[in-house]
Amino acid sequence: MTTNLIPRLNLEFDDIKESWEFWNAYGRRTGFGVRKQKFNKTKNDKSIYSSYLYVCNKEGVRKPNKRDVRTRKPRDETRTGCEARMKVKLVDGKYKIIEVVLYHNHPLQPPKAVHLFASHRRITPAQQHELETAEKAGINQKLAFNLQSQYAGGQDNLGYTRDDVKNYLNSRRQRAMKYGDAGCIFRYFEQQLTENPSFFHAYQMDSEERVTNVFWADARMLIDYACFGEVISLDTTYCTNSNHRPLAIFFGFNHYKAGVIFGVALLYDETIETFKWLFETFLCAHKNLKPLIVFTDQDAAMA
Repeated sequence: MTTNLIPRLNLEFDDIKESWEFWNAYGRRTGFGVRKQKFNKTKNDKSIYSSYLYVCNKEGVRKPNKRDVRTRKPRDETRTGCEARMKVKLVDGKYKIIEVVLYHNHPLQPPKAVHLFASHRRITPAQQHELETAEKAGINQKLAFNLQSQYAGGQDNLGYTRDDVKNYLNSRRQRAMKYGDAGCIFRYFEQQLTENPSFFHAYQMDSEERVTNVFWADARMLIDYACFGEVISLDTTYCTNSNHRPLAIFFGFNHYKAGVIFGVALLYDETIETFKWLFETFLCAHKNLKPLIVFTDQDAAMA
C-alpha cells in the first residue's frame, strides 16, 4: 500500500465526504469496517471515524456476554474496544487529520470477507437496474443474486449480500406502493373506511411480500348483494392498464332490471389459485351467503 493511501497527521481534504470516503476505502483495503460520528459544522466540531464493531470469526476469541441475564437467547458479545480511529477537524477551510491510530486489537478480515461489513456493502445503480429487470422477468431474488455473482466472478467481488438485495427490493416496493397504483388504492380504502366502516377490502401477497390481488366492496355493494345476489355474473375480460391486469367485476340486476355491482377485484393473473382466493374473499365479504347461479366468461381456470 502506497504512503498516499495510508492515513497520516495533517493530511487535508476538501470536504467532509472526501475524508470519510478516504477512511472507508482504507478500511476496505486493510480488512475492517468503519463507522463515523456526526459532524457538527456550526460548532466546528471534530469528526471521528473509528474502527467498526468487530465480529469475531471462528478463530477469534469472543468476550463474555455482559447484557441482561433475563435474555433467553442472547447473541455473543462481539465488541473488542478497538481504538483504531481517525479524527479530522475543519482548519482554514480544509478538513485536516488531527489524530490517527492505526493499531487494531483484533485480527483483520481477508479480502474475501471484507464485503460483509455494512460500511463496505453497496448496490451500484447498474446492479439496481439488473435486479429490478430480473424481478420484472419473474426471476426470484436468490437466482438473481447468484446470476450477478457469476457475472462478478464470485460473491466476494459483488459488493453486497442477499439481505441487501431483499432490503433494496422491499424498500423499492414500499416506495412504489406509497406513490404508485397500489398506494392510490390503499389510500382510497382508508378514505372509504372513515366514511363507512362497512366498507370491505382484502388483498393477497406473494412469497416475496408483493401485492398481487386486491378485492373491495363498498356498503352499497354489500346491501345489493344481500337483496339481489341469487344470480351473479363474473367477468374478467377487462384489462385496465399497460400491464394488462384483469379487472374482475361481480354484477347482477336489481328489481328494476338495472345493473348492480357486488364486488370488484384487480388480479395479478387468471390462475386457479387466484380464482380460488377471489371466490373465497367474495364469500367472506358477503357473510358466506352463496349465490344460486353464477355466470362466467367460460374461463377454464375459473371453472
